[in-house]
Amino acid sequence: MEETKKTSRWNANKTQAVVMLGLLTAIVIVLQAFSVGIQFGYFNVTFTLIPIIVGAALYGWKAGAWLGGVFGATVLISGQAAGFMTLNPAGTIITVLLKGILAGLVAGLVYKLISRKSELAAVITAGIAAPIVNTGIFLLGCVVFFFNAMAAGAAAEGYSGVFSYLILFMVGGNFPFELGINLVLSSAAVYIIKLGKKLIRSSAK
Repeated sequence: MEETKKTSRWNANKTQAVVMLGLLTAIVIVLQAFSVGIQFGYFNVTFTLIPIIVGAALYGWKAGAWLGGVFGATVLISGQAAGFMTLNPAGTIITVLLKGILAGLVAGLVYKLISRKSELAAVITAGIAAPIVNTGIFLLGCVVFFFNAMAAGAAAEGYSGVFSYLILFMVGGNFPFELGINLVLSSAAVYIIKLGKKLIRSSAK
């Protein structure tokens, strides 16, 4: 009888996790589609990092990586990376998917490490880490796969070098905004995570 109860609880927890991840996946897709019309600097601003962080906090770094991958796939399917696809399709796919996956993965690991001491500090730190990783991998992809195009762009815009062009022109407008959005929404994310953990604990009883 006790074994049957444990199996039933495990199945309930698994079902709840699948449902919640499905919901967060849908939210990531909708928010990324919504961000198409919002642009600061050269690129569209993404609002999807918060649900990615929530998923990573509730279900671990694997969930964060999955949601980050969904974010990257949505960017590719929606055509937001169309300009890069014309230059190097393989490099674009690798960069876009990798930056999303690693942003979610790192957010999950950072949250797990710090949440033992402070929930708020963990969410804020994860909220800082996610856009840094997302932008950092993008810049790395630009150097590895699109260096010649970036050099031409730097020359056309009057920048002295590729790296100053990438940092000041390509990401200088939207990265601070994305980081600020994550920090502002951290308190809401903490509340959502606490509520989610309470639901998980109640279903485990």
